[in-house]
Amino acid sequence: MNTIAYNKYAAYEYFILEKYEAGIVLEGAEVKSLRAGNCNLKDSFCLITGGELLLKNAHIAVYDKAGAFST
Repeated sequence: MNTIAYNKYAAYEYFILEKYEAGIVLEGAEVKSLRAGNCNLKDSFCLITGGELLLKNAHIAVYDKAGAFST
């Protein structure tokens, strides 16, 4: 599978000890927005809480062609 979004500034701003590759659960319009390149990971980070990896401060833009009730 291809990488859709990558934080290219992370290596400049932080000292990275380990790298992991993980998937994320997305629904409906979020998938289409990411595939269109409408994502910003610049200030994002991950937390491990209760055995889950949580992505914080990531911005996925609203998909402009989605209907009013799309998730």
